[in-house]
Amino acid sequence: MTILRNPHKVIHQPEYMITISLQFHKLDSLQWPIAIVDYPARGQAPEIFAMRLNFSISEETLRTNYILIDYENIQPETLLGLEADHFKVVLFVGANQTKLPYELVSAMQNLGARAEYVKIGGNGSNALDFHIAFYIGHLTVQDPGGYFHIISKDTGFDPLIQHLKRKKVAVARSKTMEDILLLKTANSKSTPEKVAAVVADLKQRGTSKPNTVKTLSNTINSLFQKQLGEDELTSLLAELQTQGLIVLNKNKVSYALS
Repeated sequence: MTILRNPHKVIHQPEYMITISLQFHKLDSLQWPIAIVDYPARGQAPEIFAMRLNFSISEETLRTNYILIDYENIQPETLLGLEADHFKVVLFVGANQTKLPYELVSAMQNLGARAEYVKIGGNGSNALDFHIAFYIGHLTVQDPGGYFHIISKDTGFDPLIQHLKRKKVAVARSKTMEDILLLKTANSKSTPEKVAAVVADLKQRGTSKPNTVKTLSNTINSLFQKQLGEDELTSLLAELQTQGLIVLNKNKVSYALS
């Protein structure tokens, strides 16, 4: 958990030295406020209490997802599903690519400032790939909490992706736009589709998977943008258990995802 900004302190009843500080922490793709309350009685050592606040999730709480499209490798005709404010698109166009389909250009235009073209200035082996690598480095400096999606069938990106993950950069490669996990999750309708989306998300977490039932429930609910009802969430947990993907021991969770 990483603190995103300095605490904002508000002092109430100064005669009793009561201080409330609000800190914002990064957890998964969301920002969670943590209230820390210091209210010692006179002459006593201070005690700090922390609690998670209840609040509604909006698009502003989602981290920015950067979609970096290798247009030499794949040519999507639409950007369907990327309309929300937490998506930004960078379209990398090869030196010899002089035409783009109207549907794609129109979709880019509709995104306004959240869309950008990068035209490769010359020919060369892996020239476009190097541009994508540079932009990921540049963007991680500007937005360390962002999530970076490379859209390409080129497996040559994979060593770079593994290196970035070791550096705690959130990055993944998808062969098509439809393979982006966040879009697959949003489009999941049936229980098998939702289970597949949950499993894919858990696999990406490596050793950082939730280890309690409560944390796993919150993680799944956050994955689906808090749109799941209590019965549906319970049903998903039961289905994961039925398929042998998770094992519950009281309030603890272990996994068998491979």
